[in-house]
Amino acid sequence: MLKRLEFRILIRILLLVISMMALSYLFIKGPQIYLVLLMPVFIYQLAELYRFQFKAHKELSEFAESVHYRDFSRYFDVKHAPVELQPLRKGFNQITDTFKDISKEKETTSQYLQKILELVDTGILSYGYETGEIIWMNESLKRLLQLPYLKTIQSLEKRDEELYREVISLKPAESKIATVHLEKSSFKILLSATAFQTGDKKFMLIAFQNINEALDETESKAWQKLLSVMTHEIMNSVAPISSLADTLKNRLEKSMADLNNNNGGLHDLELGIETIKRRSEGLLKFAESYRNLNKIIKPNLQKVYVRDLFENLYQLMQPTLEPKNIEMDIILKDTSLSVEVDPSLIEQVLINLVINAKDALKDKVAARIVLSASLSGKKKVVINVTDNGAGIPEDVQENIFIPFFSTKKTGSGIGLSLSKQIMMLHKGTIHVHSIEGEGTTFSLLF
Repeated sequence: MLKRLEFRILIRILLLVISMMALSYLFIKGPQIYLVLLMPVFIYQLAELYRFQFKAHKELSEFAESVHYRDFSRYFDVKHAPVELQPLRKGFNQITDTFKDISKEKETTSQYLQKILELVDTGILSYGYETGEIIWMNESLKRLLQLPYLKTIQSLEKRDEELYREVISLKPAESKIATVHLEKSSFKILLSATAFQTGDKKFMLIAFQNINEALDETESKAWQKLLSVMTHEIMNSVAPISSLADTLKNRLEKSMADLNNNNGGLHDLELGIETIKRRSEGLLKFAESYRNLNKIIKPNLQKVYVRDLFENLYQLMQPTLEPKNIEMDIILKDTSLSVEVDPSLIEQVLINLVINAKDALKDKVAARIVLSASLSGKKKVVINVTDNGAGIPEDVQENIFIPFFSTKKTGSGIGLSLSKQIMMLHKGTIHVHSIEGEGTTFSLLF
């Protein structure tokens, strides 16, 4: 095609050169009449060459303009073009078609990558490094942070100031653990950053990965190992002391008649041995209760209606709540709501939460406990146990699920840690949201 065009141009130039040579010859030696006849031919050839170059330059300018504005929909008419421009237009159309194919492939790849990023659970955020303008964020991040939209990265500061500081301080190729604070809960995430540049613009790409469940599982296993070692050592050390105290007490009782107890020393000795025996047995029971944290069997999952869980709990707890003037309400809009759980284990969790709520409502006027359930944005069932009691101080909330930790004078610190472990066995989580002086909500997410 281009060779044909080159050939036509070469022929035009050759004819023009021949005409010029003929004119020169006639001007010097030939008859002047032939010079007058040949001159219009030369002028016509010169005009045609100029017209051809002008049209070619115009066609090239139009093609360059369409490429500049990425207007690959333009078609250069070949059929009605001058013969000498047909190869040029045909070449332009081929180049335009190639650009179209490249653009389609690029768009397909972009859509493919976006669909993949929409499917992953990890939240992805991209923003301009200098302007802070959000370029793109996937649906996983919107669900994770419960944000429908972000215009700039600075907008995050109004939603979660602590998380915003962690994000903007993140350097390329750096990772760190941060906390997301939602309205009714908080959880740990792993932030990972990378930077890329397009032209003279620099962008940051941040990955938000929810690691709360992984941390909970790691922490739970660590506590289980600690409890296992602790209870083993305590029981191995205390059991012989309790047994020896019991033996000494029996021997002392048998020898009382033969011994002189005028000064009351034997009675004091008996009392001391009895105290050692009683405290040893108490310590053994204490260790045994903590060992139960490691004895939870694999849950026997079955489909259970939430309404049945609430009804059973109400019948069980109402006799203990009524004498204390505590009202228990059930809010369940969807009575067909169900969960795949071990009923006995989940009932134990709900009992623990209601007992804690009852203790928080001590001396409270218009005391109230509310059981409610609904579907979350991720189509997961959420069961809430809410009270309008004293609330939990913010600095205490992070510790309430730790074994041994209790704010009650007579508390063992088992209930909530056991509840958390049961929820983990169900591949679920438990969260607390509390405002001191207003009340507390424990949420079970299945």
